[in-house]
Amino acid sequence: MDIKIPEVGESVREALLAKWFKKNGDVVTRDEPLCEIETDKITLDLNADAAGVLTISAAEGTTLAVGTVIGAINESGTVAASPVVATAPVGVTEGTLPPTSPSVRRDMREQGIAPHQVTGSGKGGRITNEDLVTPVRETAPQTPVPPVAVIVPSVPVPPPAAPSVRSEEPPAYTSSRDERRPMTPLRKRISERLLAARQQTAMLTTFNDADLSRIKSLRSTYREHFIQRHGAPLGLMPFFVKACIEALKEFPLVNASIDGDDIVYHHYYDIGVAIGSEKGLIVPVLRDVDHLKLFEIDKAIAGFSEKIKTNRLAISDLEGGTFTISNGGVYGSMLSTPILNPPQSAVLGMHAIQDRAVVVDGQIVIRPMMYLALSYDHRIIDGREAVGFLKKVKEYIENPEELLLEG
Repeated sequence: MDIKIPEVGESVREALLAKWFKKNGDVVTRDEPLCEIETDKITLDLNADAAGVLTISAAEGTTLAVGTVIGAINESGTVAASPVVATAPVGVTEGTLPPTSPSVRRDMREQGIAPHQVTGSGKGGRITNEDLVTPVRETAPQTPVPPVAVIVPSVPVPPPAAPSVRSEEPPAYTSSRDERRPMTPLRKRISERLLAARQQTAMLTTFNDADLSRIKSLRSTYREHFIQRHGAPLGLMPFFVKACIEALKEFPLVNASIDGDDIVYHHYYDIGVAIGSEKGLIVPVLRDVDHLKLFEIDKAIAGFSEKIKTNRLAISDLEGGTFTISNGGVYGSMLSTPILNPPQSAVLGMHAIQDRAVVVDGQIVIRPMMYLALSYDHRIIDGREAVGFLKKVKEYIENPEELLLEG
């Protein structure tokens, strides 16, 4: 049974084979994760469709077209010969090669180091760049490794100088002080979109702050009720999602977008929620959130977070969206300027909650305060709408009982 790069969306034509979780010749079970692939939109795991013995035919770090065969599962239990599993020094014929990245294999070739001479310090025995700076050479004779004999054809060792023509695998440079790695497809796409947002929109940001005393009190009062009824306490984000929806209803331009010379008004509320991951910021979309209750919003966001952690997020989870909320406060940010997520026209930035001295009814009191930032496209949204929208969000957050608890 062949293992192929799957189709994950109409606009995705290729994917990076980021890592193999298994080695050539390993016995795998059905539905067991085999490898991780990464596109310019998502990262996902490929699971085994059958039980058997794995044969790997494509190396980590390779960018491949959709439909390309990267390996196979032999359900009869015998290992098929694989032409090229990994690149080894010229003349080296081995059994199972230690797991390495393409850049590490290149450095090993240039330094004349055979894979069996280095003890990998990474996860699962993976050889890292640091292992090559002060490689641990084994002096004891190596025990032959049965049963897989992978014969790697002779490959000429490239000269140390950088090639004049850019290869599909960008050159890597590693020293004790610097390390150069190529961008992943997802990071490239994030970079392109952020740059486009700055260059192609008239982005402006307005600021305000909100007193979260009542929300904190409500969450504390109903904490046990929510745990007993829904299995978890109510989070902070659902309040902001609901507040934004009500504010969007009053200021529809903030929920609109530009298409050529037209303004497109969206009479629905698909809210993107920015979630940080190891690979970058991911923005899954909550559909028709105005029909969801607070606990349903909370569960949906938790579900997206779990999908991102386990590489099960689908492209359909990321498509569309009329407005985005980004919470930099989870990382401790006190104030920042969020960047638009085109073609959306606005994004709300939340920040850390801090006890600050404020004046209430002529008295200086200590309240849990949060700075709010609304970045918006000035081509479609004027300052009046932007400031009015943010003031409404502030009002709903500071007086949530009647408005938000109905949801």
